Amino acid sequence: MAKARETQKAVKPNVFMRIGLFIKQIIDELRKVVSPTSKGLFAWSFAVFVFVLFLMLIVTGMDLGLGKLMLWIFG
Repeated sequence: MAKARETQKAVKPNVFMRIGLFIKQIIDELRKVVSPTSKGLFAWSFAVFVFVLFLMLIVTGMDLGLGKLMLWIFG
């Protein structure tokens, strides 16, 4: 029974081979990265800017509204 487990147990490569494999996988993934075009970069930057402004308006509105509500309740 013990021999069966030993033969089924996967042998881990040494630490240097694992580090080498990790670096190889990093390089393979970096080769898949696509840089955005200037037009796409501008479009996404503008979208993020508009979204942040929208959230700022929501938070400001909630802050003012809740502030007025607290003044009305406890005022």
